[in-house]
Amino acid sequence: MSGFDCRESCPWSVNRDPALDFPVGQIRRYATSDDEELGEVDETKRNVLKLIAVGGIIGAGAGGLVGGSLQYLQPPAIGLSSYPNVQLLDVDGSPLTVAKVEAEYSVGTSDLYLFNYPLRNEPNFLLNLYPANGQPPSASNPGAENVPGGVGTHGSIVAFSGICQHLGCPAPAIAFYPPGTCPNTPSGKQFYIHCSCHGSTYDPANAASNLTGPAVLPLPQVILAPDASGNIYATGITPSSPPVNGHISTLQGDYGVGSTSQVVKESPVILCNFPS
Repeated sequence: MSGFDCRESCPWSVNRDPALDFPVGQIRRYATSDDEELGEVDETKRNVLKLIAVGGIIGAGAGGLVGGSLQYLQPPAIGLSSYPNVQLLDVDGSPLTVAKVEAEYSVGTSDLYLFNYPLRNEPNFLLNLYPANGQPPSASNPGAENVPGGVGTHGSIVAFSGICQHLGCPAPAIAFYPPGTCPNTPSGKQFYIHCSCHGSTYDPANAASNLTGPAVLPLPQVILAPDASGNIYATGITPSSPPVNGHISTLQGDYGVGSTSQVVKESPVILCNFPS
């Protein structure tokens, strides 16, 4: 025995065929005892194919787990399934009644009175379009009565979305303009809702229909419903109303306001930039 060559003589050595000593990936040819050729085998390619197969199985399982996990990680859409009946409260927190609105607000009211409905991020104008002097409206006594959706003694109390239907500018950028607010008026109307962002105007005496663009949709109108005691409730949105701007549905996009919604007062942004 010379050096460390103990392949044949060392008792603990396992005899092996030198013909099997070849680099990984080298193609070898095998034959049976009868010298019938079986074919060539590329060990590296076979191992790679095995890895790909195993990896595909693992990947498919992992993909299913990830897909299932994303389904649970994705936050559910928030909103309401139907329009709630919400009692409106006055700025002082007391129940808002028809008598209070008719005594406190009129077509000449310059401040904005807003309440959220049906969602917390959907403000609405509360308007009384009847003249402050209690006399019927006329050319010399601006105002309106018996308007679409109007409630109260004169059918003049209405509510519309306080979010412009053009690009979604909210109140007070969009605001109600009482008679005499601007020297010029859109379409000759003495009072109107105007958005100072891009000039869109709406007619509150006609379901907030468009007077001037760029908006092409009317403001959604809130359905008001007084009870036998005169307490005012918001009960829905008129069927002809489009969704509030920025919402796929007026009922989706935030949490509901709850059982009551309080009116708040804000100062409007006034800008007489009506499109020609």
